[in-house]
Amino acid sequence: MVLRPPVEPMLAQARDTVPAPGALPGELRFQPKFDGYRAIVYTPLPAPGPLLVQSRRGSLLQSRFPDLVAAAADLPDGLVLDGELVVWAEGQMSFEALQRRAVSSGRTAARLAAEAPAHFIAFDVLQIDGQELLHVPYGERRAQLEQLFADHKLSAPWTLCPETTDLATAQEWLMSWTQVPGIEGLVIRGSGQRYLPGARALYKVRRRDSTEAVIGAITGTVRRPQTLVLGRLDAAGALRPVGRSTPLRPDAARDLADRLTPAGPGHPWEGVRFTTSWGSRTPLDVVLVEPELVAEILVDTALERGAWRHPVRFARLRMDVAVADVPPFGAGADPVSG
Repeated sequence: MVLRPPVEPMLAQARDTVPAPGALPGELRFQPKFDGYRAIVYTPLPAPGPLLVQSRRGSLLQSRFPDLVAAAADLPDGLVLDGELVVWAEGQMSFEALQRRAVSSGRTAARLAAEAPAHFIAFDVLQIDGQELLHVPYGERRAQLEQLFADHKLSAPWTLCPETTDLATAQEWLMSWTQVPGIEGLVIRGSGQRYLPGARALYKVRRRDSTEAVIGAITGTVRRPQTLVLGRLDAAGALRPVGRSTPLRPDAARDLADRLTPAGPGHPWEGVRFTTSWGSRTPLDVVLVEPELVAEILVDTALERGAWRHPVRFARLRMDVAVADVPPFGAGADPVSG
């Protein structure tokens, strides 16, 4: 059966630590986790025909990435690749530039392609020469993917995702490679895994760093806080939102309920509209609190315009840290020790 869009990508479930051998079928394979757009690329069968670029949710994006379409001649017919779309801007990967490109069209798409070229990082192959490979174990698919890159001498914008079976190397990637903008952590596969569209059958481990932020608002109530809305002071001394926490543990919620103070007049976030997540337009109901408590939080590396795109994790209150001593708006974080 020839694969045609949409094909649901095989997904990953989050873990806090690298799994032990045997957690997945076969030998564990480690790849860097790139901070881009998940995409599936199709070349036509029979030719001629257009290159198709499908998003994770099934939309077709090729008109927004004319540079990839122009490079389609490098790929053989009847090919389906699973991978990550990333964009280079000012010498590094940029999620913000990728977002701009993903909504562009026409002349704007062509201009942005020249200014911020896209790369497709292939980490799996689902079809070669019109023969689908979903039932083939991952180790065999990876071997065919590597052979494909070698036989066709593929180069930018087509990139083969690095992979290792060595745990020490993977741990080094988790700590050192994630210092590069655009790399968040690891994705772990099993060499014996079949490709399961839509299933969360892989693992992902994001690098988590420890840092501090000011509690400026909550969801829920002051007596029963559910999540925290956090901020940091900018150069002018204004409290700027930097992220929202995952749901609080019951013991943490009880402790915070004894210490939170409802905000009085003049709170810096009066009139500020919050949304449920990064890029969402759905409003979030919050309760403002006096910005006097400092939280230690665990964050990933997806910092955009001074704020974390993904929810952060509340670790504990830092009663020994003053608001003025919290890292400033736009600063990063310190790696978690151990």
